[in-house]
Order: sequence, then structure tokens, then C-alpha cells
Amino acid sequence: MKKKLRLGLIGSGFMGKTHVFGFAAAQRVFDLPYEVELACIADVTMAQAEAARAALGFQNATDDWRQMVDDPSLDVIDITAPNALHKDMALAAIAAGKHVYCEKPLAPLSADAREMAEAAERAGIKTQVGFNYLCNPMLSLAREMIAAGELGEIRGYRGLHAEDYMADANGQFTFRHDPAGGGALADIGSHALATAEFLLGPITRVFGDCITVIGSRPDGKGGTRTVETDDVGRAFLRFENGASGSIEGNWIATGRKMQHDFEVYGTKGALSFSQERFNELHFFSTGDAKGRQGFRRIEAGPDHSPYGRFCVAPGHQLGFNDLKAIEVAGYLEAIAGVRPEPFNFRAGLRIQTLIETIQKSSRSGTWLAVDGA
Repeated sequence: MKKKLRLGLIGSGFMGKTHVFGFAAAQRVFDLPYEVELACIADVTMAQAEAARAALGFQNATDDWRQMVDDPSLDVIDITAPNALHKDMALAAIAAGKHVYCEKPLAPLSADAREMAEAAERAGIKTQVGFNYLCNPMLSLAREMIAAGELGEIRGYRGLHAEDYMADANGQFTFRHDPAGGGALADIGSHALATAEFLLGPITRVFGDCITVIGSRPDGKGGTRTVETDDVGRAFLRFENGASGSIEGNWIATGRKMQHDFEVYGTKGALSFSQERFNELHFFSTGDAKGRQGFRRIEAGPDHSPYGRFCVAPGHQLGFNDLKAIEVAGYLEAIAGVRPEPFNFRAGLRIQTLIETIQKSSRSGTWLAVDGA
């Protein structure tokens, strides 16, 4: 019989539900070392928490996350609360001896992220930051092709994460617009940065340009609030491997719902990918005969692990929640000591360091070196 792992979840919104779906699917798709019990869910009010408990299948509900964290029967605390709350919740969970799974960004400030990472490391706690786009088998394939030299020497990179959920200037001010929330670069540009380093390795220098396009928003109380965070964050990049490139995080990209794209250019070939068709990777090879050259589609299938665990037939496609299930499976194996942590708090700190360096570069108008590169 498998050992039980009791989970406490903070937050029942979009990402909270996604995490629950991830845990549920992972246990059916993978041969995991634990049986996860949905023990308790915490939310802002008891009514919200109780509704989420009933809908998502948790045993208990609470409106006091601190009480839940202190529950000695829980093994893992999963944090999907607003960004500015991550630090206090994670540190409390670490102090209570719980493993911690936290949705990105780890913390709005790199100093806070560092405190969280170091606390977990001192305590021997296993951690995970939610960057589930990296769990796509097509991204793993792209990295394998790059590492194997199929593209030759890498010359250039372009990355983009664009959505339009903040495009309406009459949209209300949210926690994401508060400096403690981070802005577009931290919220979604972090995905573009994580993907860039996943594929090409360390970024060593950046030149940033962070822009606030909508300067004020309704505050929900009849007035307005000034927006200080960026609506669009861009950066030119230099990589340790000699390549150069760029990334963009944009949450006012009208018409875009989920555009997490990249292009990689090498001396022997190129790759192109879009999250809008994320079961496909497009590959161009200079080795193809003249008159026969062009980007060809590589379609996800059982040959691209772990796709085959979800479906035995190619072309039937994985979905967003499947990527979270893959992430959950990797984290549970790390807790069991079967593998290293896939993307721990130290890795989350790295992304926040990149974000802050880009923001500082934007303010100074100069190229800046990335600490720890």
C-alpha cells in the first residue's frame, strides 16, 4: 500500500483548481510513490472555502490558512494565493516542517525569494514553483535537439508570452497592478524567461524596457488608482553560450489568449513553437535539399515521453491541465527522493533575479549583468 501524502491548498481560484486537477490526474496517469489526500482547503471566507471543499473534494475547509499550516497531519502546503502573500505562507509552512508547492512568481522581490529558498534548504524541505509550461514534451524535445547539435551553433532566440486579460483600460485595478504584485514582466514574462533558460542555458546580460501603458484603473470604489507596474516588459538578452535574443511579457496584447512562443536560430537549422498549438514543434533543417526546404511539423505522440501515459495515439493532444499533472508527478517523485526537484525555490529565485535585473536595466537605460550568471 502506498504511503499517504496529505495536501493543504491555499486558494481556490483559477490556479487552485488547476493544481487540484493536476494532483487528481497525476495519480491516475503515473505510478507515483504516494497516494495524495485532499485534506484541507483555505480561502478568504469560510463560505468560499466550504464551496471549494464541496466542489473539489477536500475533506475539510478553513478561512484561516495559518491554522491549516500548523496542522501536524498535513505533509504538503500548496500556495495559489496572490503573489504578495507567497512569502509569509511559504515561510510559515517551512517552519512547520511542510513541503511547499508555490505557484509562480515565487515572490515579488528577489530578496524575499532568496529568504524563502534559503529557509527551505536549511530545513531540508522539498519545494516546487509552478512553471508547468516547461513540462511540455515538445519543449523537452526542443532542448534535446539543441543540446544534440541538430541546430548547429545557436545564434539567436526570440521568446514571447502575450495575453489580453489586462487590455481593457476600464478593467479594475487588481493585486497584479500593485508593485507587490509584480506587473506583466513578473506575471507572464517570467514564463518567457524560464523557457529561454530551459532551452539555451544561463542568461548573462540584459537590456530591459518596461512600459506602463494604462496609467490608472478603476479601484472598484468609485475612484481610480495609479498603476506603477508594467503592462509590457521587454528585454534584449545575451546568453552564456554566445547567443543573443529577446523576450517579451505583454498582458495588453489584444486578441491573444495564450501566446507563449519561441524561435531558435542556429547554423544548421531552426525551431519554432507556439503555445496556441502546443502539441506541435516546427523544425527547419539546412540539410534538406534545395527546393524542398521549409519548416516541418513534429506532432506530439507517444514517442515524446510522457505523452504516451496520457494517450497511446499520436495527434490526440495533451492539454493545459495535463502539463500541471506532469509537474505534480515530478514534484511528488522529488519528495520521495526518486529524482531532484524539477523547479525548486532556488530556480524560482533565479527567475525573480532575472526579472529585477531587467527592471533595473529599464530604469537605468543600460545593459546589466545578471547576478549568479
